[in-house]
Amino acid sequence: MEKKLLKKEMLSEVFKATPHLLRFPVTKMWIDYDKEADILYISFDRPQKATDSDMSQDGILHRYRGEKLVGITILDASTR
Repeated sequence: MEKKLLKKEMLSEVFKATPHLLRFPVTKMWIDYDKEADILYISFDRPQKATDSDMSQDGILHRYRGEKLVGITILDASTR
């Protein structure tokens, strides 16, 4: 794929996501995607050492350190 085309497509996707990302209650986050497992990890704190977690009915794992939400894990991310 041509370099300019790839850059344009990537920027288009970033622009689509921007309004959603700006609504997050944090200003820094780290995003990792495991394509093989189809799991999206969004961390709101580094390091993300969670001490507790709970799974919602919609397949999202909420990770906590004490009472603070430090990240979420989204299962079957590509189908959401």
